[in-house]
Amino acid sequence: MRYRIKIGNIYEIPLPDGTNAYGRLYKEYTLAIYNTRANSYDELPDTEDYQFFVGVYKDLLTDGEWKVVGKRSFDNEDDAWPPPMCVVSGDGKGSLYYKGKITECTYEECKGLEVVAAWDRHHVVDRLMGITIWEDSINKLKPF
Repeated sequence: MRYRIKIGNIYEIPLPDGTNAYGRLYKEYTLAIYNTRANSYDELPDTEDYQFFVGVYKDLLTDGEWKVVGKRSFDNEDDAWPPPMCVVSGDGKGSLYYKGKITECTYEECKGLEVVAAWDRHHVVDRLMGITIWEDSINKLKPF
């Protein structure tokens, strides 16, 4: 089954250990991954408590492998933007990416932020299972 992309959709992500992770869709194909692992959507708390935000390829949201199991609307359009992220250049310098715009920043402003990237399905699952190879490969921010 194919899905239409709707902001606020909740996607169920099956994990190799038999549990599921859940992600709420923000703008720009960004999933906010909930801290909770569960056997069903009904076990997901009502709170918006996220482990991390991750940009994913559009087809992951439409091909039906990750099922849409619910929807949690945003209070307003502005709330649907993911938090600021860091764009890391080849020389290790960073810029802020927020609401579709890239701006210069200091190292301190960029340090610790999610790095802008489009993640594929197996990368997301690996990260959820504690495998950091993909995250380590893109997080090359250096003091500047």
